[in-house]
Amino acid sequence: MKVLRRVIPLLLVVVGLLALVQAIAGRPTGDIATPLRLADRFAADDSTTRLDEWFQGRWRDEQITPAAPAKETTVLRRLSLALHGTVPSLEELRQFEADSGERRLERWTQRLLDDSRYATYFSERLGRALVGSEEGPFLAFRRDRFHAWLSEQLAANRPWDQIVTRLVTARGLPTGEPATNFITIAQIDDEIDEEVLAGRTIRAFLGQRIDCAQCHDHFFDPRWKQAHFEGLAAFYAPARFSPLGVDDNLKAQFEVTDHENGTSRVVEPQVPFGREWLPTEGTPRRRLAKWLTDTRNLRFDRAIVNRVWGLMFGRPFSSPVDDLPDPDDPATRALDLLAEDFRSHRRELKWLIHAIAASPPFRLDSRPHVSNDSQTSELSPEELRRHEEAWAVFPLIRLRPEQVVGAMLQAASIKTIDRHSHLFTRALRFFGEQDFVQDYGDLGDEELSEQTGTIPQALLRMNGQLARDLIKAGAFGATTSIARATQGNDALCLKSCFEVCLGRNPSAREQAVMGGWLADTRGRRREMAVEDIFWTLFNSPEFSWNH
Repeated sequence: MKVLRRVIPLLLVVVGLLALVQAIAGRPTGDIATPLRLADRFAADDSTTRLDEWFQGRWRDEQITPAAPAKETTVLRRLSLALHGTVPSLEELRQFEADSGERRLERWTQRLLDDSRYATYFSERLGRALVGSEEGPFLAFRRDRFHAWLSEQLAANRPWDQIVTRLVTARGLPTGEPATNFITIAQIDDEIDEEVLAGRTIRAFLGQRIDCAQCHDHFFDPRWKQAHFEGLAAFYAPARFSPLGVDDNLKAQFEVTDHENGTSRVVEPQVPFGREWLPTEGTPRRRLAKWLTDTRNLRFDRAIVNRVWGLMFGRPFSSPVDDLPDPDDPATRALDLLAEDFRSHRRELKWLIHAIAASPPFRLDSRPHVSNDSQTSELSPEELRRHEEAWAVFPLIRLRPEQVVGAMLQAASIKTIDRHSHLFTRALRFFGEQDFVQDYGDLGDEELSEQTGTIPQALLRMNGQLARDLIKAGAFGATTSIARATQGNDALCLKSCFEVCLGRNPSAREQAVMGGWLADTRGRRREMAVEDIFWTLFNSPEFSWNH
């Protein structure tokens, strides 16, 4: 026994180190060539045309002139932040500039989706709605296993309905069948909380918030009754966790206690709408999955369209993301159009991302249109709100913590941080990202909620150890590389700094002011000047916003 007490901790340490090495090695991978042509199934021409017509009609009806088209490098920055959680590297920007082919933004969207950084990053974003973001070593381990599994599904472009079916019906051990973590995340001691699962299922897969109906009919939404919630929870009653993992005890029933009189009653599985879609055969969870993913269940497709729209823009089309209006609501017609085409394209998330990335709002400038006869160069707050609500301007949204640190890490490296990067670089990204996100403040499950900046966040970018280390001139750093490679060409030096940090060229005023910092500098003085420029750009409001 004494030997075991000594050996077991050692084994745990070894296992932990192996897991850590695997995690680092499995971080973002890239080095994907830009496709020579756009795959036919990703063209999304019909969907884009229908969306364009709808938005043009809305803007015309509301007498709004949309913003001008954004520069393509700006759109590339948005795409990289949305799909990889980071800005494009200077290496990628130069490759993009050299690409003179037609529809390069569409082909670069395809390139970003083919890069495994997409699957890794997007699985973490979607995973928050599926397994939450609670802390704790055990929960974190389960989520990591789940994210790895979900990443595999996204990389393979598994249809969304197939992914959801596997989540709802998963059986086995969480280690061997990571999809079961969708079920076990609701485990309390040895019991699985059916009500937690019911609430998460409806929020994540149907975009509806009916948790208020657990104890009574919904106070503010007459659509949802207590019986609806109880009936949905009853589908999960057979689910149980044993030493063999998740399985079903088909004899189990869902009992509800009336707290007023102390009596109990059995509730049979039932759905709040579309009863004809519910199969009569199969296990309760299998029947629920069939009902959720039925092609007639318009809420299912609208929910994922709205959520992915939110992950692409930083703001869902309809907010809150889990409290959508009914289908065919005129205000959310754009969701219906995308949902229809999403179904016709096998419910492929990659197709959906292509369609959103090619949509009119995603390509607009973040600066609204101002008429020539206006007395001011800016819109009033009320007019700006109207433009934003109508998606006539790209919304200015604060970057999430992982995007901020991802942008800092990538901007500080000339080369794309991928599997071919030096181990030290990848380890720095892994550990630096974890610590920074924790200090910066993560919104957890509410990541698509509106957020405001804080003084500690600004100070962390300004004086934090990671920021200081990244801008410091070193053998592999961007500041050193740019300073040395552009010796004698101050304009190119400043252009490179702005491109890698902000995704644009400097303005004439910025060129005049910061260009003076570089004038007549050589060697270490020039490296220090570039460090100052990077520090200034890192701490500019523009750096920490999606624009």
